[in-house]
Amino acid sequence: MPSHEQLGALLDPTSTVLLTVECQRGVVGPDAALPELAREARESGALANVARLVAGAHVSGVQVIHAVAERRPDGRGASRNARLFRAAARLPVQQLSGTAAVRVAPPIEVTGEDLVVRRLHGLSPIQGTDVDALLRNLGCRTLVVTGVSANVAVPNAVFDAVNRGYTVVVPADAVAGVPSEYTPAMVRHTLALVATVATTDEVLACFERPGASVRRG
Repeated sequence: MPSHEQLGALLDPTSTVLLTVECQRGVVGPDAALPELAREARESGALANVARLVAGAHVSGVQVIHAVAERRPDGRGASRNARLFRAAARLPVQQLSGTAAVRVAPPIEVTGEDLVVRRLHGLSPIQGTDVDALLRNLGCRTLVVTGVSANVAVPNAVFDAVNRGYTVVVPADAVAGVPSEYTPAMVRHTLALVATVATTDEVLACFERPGASVRRG
């Protein structure tokens, strides 16, 4: 784990963005498409920690981006080139545009200053979406990645961000995947090789330090 000083140097509020990945009702809510993943996100405390980080970001002036996965009712433009996509199309809960399933899930609070980026295809919240352009326009240097799942979307986000030149911080207790033992293994043996791994409390301590409440114009 990095020292407070090392982490604080990375988490300058004027150049840090907090990204939540697929923290939507149809993924982590009570009536989610994948109940096992939703249950793990809640019971592990990961979803609550994402909410804490979002609240801390709002207070400190760190920009928040919510990355949401959805599909059109007719499936037009959706990816079909992997088992995951084909299986998702058969699930009883669909992440359809404009429905409750694609709204950010409680207890995460979305404010008017947050950005919500929706994608209709692929596995990554960054590749092929507006996220990279938004990060550059926001002057982002450090991206804090949270959410689900540690199996697919979260590592995609981390690798895509690193490949685009961003420094990535992963609060290990604010990501979830299935089975439960997979997430710490993924973080330790893969994400820790390319990102700075911390805890929610450590990140919040940096958000809350004196002088951190700086809003972008």
